[in-house]
Formats: sequence, C-alpha cells, structure tokens
Amino acid sequence: MIEINQTTIEQMLTSLRFNPDGLIPAIAQQYNTGEVLMMAWMNRDAVATSLKEERVVYWSRSREELWRKGEVSGQIQYLKEMRWDCDGDTLLLQVDQNGVACHTGQRSCFFSAVRNGEIKTISSIKINPEKLYK
Repeated sequence: MIEINQTTIEQMLTSLRFNPDGLIPAIAQQYNTGEVLMMAWMNRDAVATSLKEERVVYWSRSREELWRKGEVSGQIQYLKEMRWDCDGDTLLLQVDQNGVACHTGQRSCFFSAVRNGEIKTISSIKINPEKLYK
C-alpha cells in the first residue's frame, strides 16, 4: 500500500520534467518478475491520480483524457511503486498486472524481436482481443 500525502505528491511533480505537451513517458514493469509490460504517457493529473488511487492512470493522447488501465478490458494495473530516472524525464511504474497488458491480448506489448537476423513474435496471444473489448 502506498501511503502518500498531497505535499509529497506536489514535491514529486515538481521534480519531474514533462515534455512541451505536458507529458512524461511511463514504463510499466511487473513488480515481482521484472517483466517489461508496456509504455504509455502520463500527465501531472495521471501521476497524481495513480499515486492516490494505487491504480495506474495514463493520459490517452488519442482521446485527450485520463485513461484508467483496464477500465474497459478489466486488465487493471495496480501501482506498487513509482520511480523516476536521474533526469526526471521518465517514469518506471512497478505494477501488479491483472491479466494482460497489451490491447492485442499479449501479456506484454514487447512481443516482437529480431532474432537470428529475422523478426520474430516471441510470445503468444493470451486473451482474444475481441473478448477484452467486447
């Protein structure tokens, strides 16, 4: 459980460097395995709300609104810890991913790789996307 007060949230937000659009990249990582799940964008409200709710909230650039991961699919990310890099321009979210992280039905969005000089899909679909988004 993350116990955080508004003063601490404001101090953290002041230390972050958001881009000219008011956004910062956030990498979600499964807290207990180190598996990199996805990358998305957060604005100040998304960062603050994620810390308060202990559930990851991103900024949807296409919809131009806050996006609670899993609000449609049920594949919720519970925030365990929020870290930022030495420059303050990238977040690392330690999460407990409920189900899959990728809208394609893959556990991780990072399922493509170059191996032996060829592009390979390195994992399989875990949930049919049609079931995720009915």
